[in-house]
Amino acid sequence: MNDAVTIDRAAAAAAAAKPIAILPLTLTINGEARELKVEPWTTLLDLLRDKLDLTGTKKGCDHGQCGACTVLIDGRRINSCLKLAVTLDGVEITTIEGMGRPGELHPLQTAFIEHDAFQCGYCTPGQICSAQGLINEGHAKNRQDVREQMSGNLCRCGAYTNIADAVLNVMEKQA
Repeated sequence: MNDAVTIDRAAAAAAAAKPIAILPLTLTINGEARELKVEPWTTLLDLLRDKLDLTGTKKGCDHGQCGACTVLIDGRRINSCLKLAVTLDGVEITTIEGMGRPGELHPLQTAFIEHDAFQCGYCTPGQICSAQGLINEGHAKNRQDVREQMSGNLCRCGAYTNIADAVLNVMEKQA
């Protein structure tokens, strides 16, 4: 009996001593190609915020329910808290930091300012990325469509009317 306990402890110690798997990953983030090495359990959100210091993307619920972590992957919106980084090898990611340039705001950023589409600002990066994804999809035609298709992005301050105004403004200018 004593030998079995010793073997179990030895096996546990050997398993614990194994090196952590670090996987190579190539991403284009905000137009910049990056060669990375990440642990297999790292979410895209954690990679962006903790490893690459792109803190514009916010961690809200960490369960894909609030939209604060929304970024664009190949132009499509996604909750970065739900996506493992290693599953994205070769994709193009756009965060809020990649939406405009210093001194030159993206049209959605300008519209959010003009329409007072943010209060505390916590959800704003995810709202703007989601709005760009919505515009890229091309399905929204009116206020109701915008509200419905942006419903995965929560705003605790209740700026929904102003957010819809900003998105519609940009859609009208691009039409």
